[in-house]
Amino acid sequence: MNPTYVLVHGSNSASFTWGPLQRELALLGHRTLAVDLPGHGFAAGFHAAYQAPQDLEALATAPSNQAGATLAEAVEQVLDVVRKVAEHGPVILVGHSRGGLVLTGVANAVPELIDRIVYISAWCCVEATVGEYMQGPEYASSALNDVGGVVVANPAELGALRMNWRTADPTLLAALKTAMIEDGTEQEFFAYLNTLEPDESLDAGTELADAATWGRIPRTYIRLTEDRSMPLALQDRFIKEADALTPGNPTDVRSLTSSHVRFLMHPQEAAALLAGLA
Repeated sequence: MNPTYVLVHGSNSASFTWGPLQRELALLGHRTLAVDLPGHGFAAGFHAAYQAPQDLEALATAPSNQAGATLAEAVEQVLDVVRKVAEHGPVILVGHSRGGLVLTGVANAVPELIDRIVYISAWCCVEATVGEYMQGPEYASSALNDVGGVVVANPAELGALRMNWRTADPTLLAALKTAMIEDGTEQEFFAYLNTLEPDESLDAGTELADAATWGRIPRTYIRLTEDRSMPLALQDRFIKEADALTPGNPTDVRSLTSSHVRFLMHPQEAAALLAGLA
């Protein structure tokens, strides 16, 4: 029986980001289901102050629907989806970027319902939390260290992260393009930027991969070799730690020549890779 690919998006994103990849997988004969995490997609919080002309002062204080949102809630939502999808056949759970945190939580909870987990340049916390990894040498070269100016509110006061993706600051835009899609055109960069949502949860959780549950599921890590957001050294650290945790179940490692998001816009190679895992 053919599997269903359950796709989990990254930060400030939504199920929509998977559309081109879903199309390519469908053309290869595969079922997919892209999940909107809580408060994302059509449930995302947008305010009039975010529209043009922007009112940045009002935007900085407008309430956020991500205030107090937790990773545990996101995990529970995907757990519910996986339970339903598993009634119809095998499940391949795929996550990109921050979506990897959800994958780990779900795999820790219901390993019997997942036939494979696939991290695409995604957080795969094994020996440390997100914050601890970000303090490590592997993260030091991340281009995300240069885009702090996109944050337009005090996270502690708002209870969430709020970004202004509609900034017109040329220096900040250049830094964002480097971080997201340095290997893409300016048009592709702006097209992607306009799919992003302003708010994201502050909670990255502290859950680590559990050898007894997560560790018994076959897993693939797809390295994005041109990724400037998630440095390749950090991706490789995740793989190394995962393999040390479960030496009897080593990671199936694949690589794509892509920045952090280019594979989403040009998905043919990624779709063929994923189809080969079925």
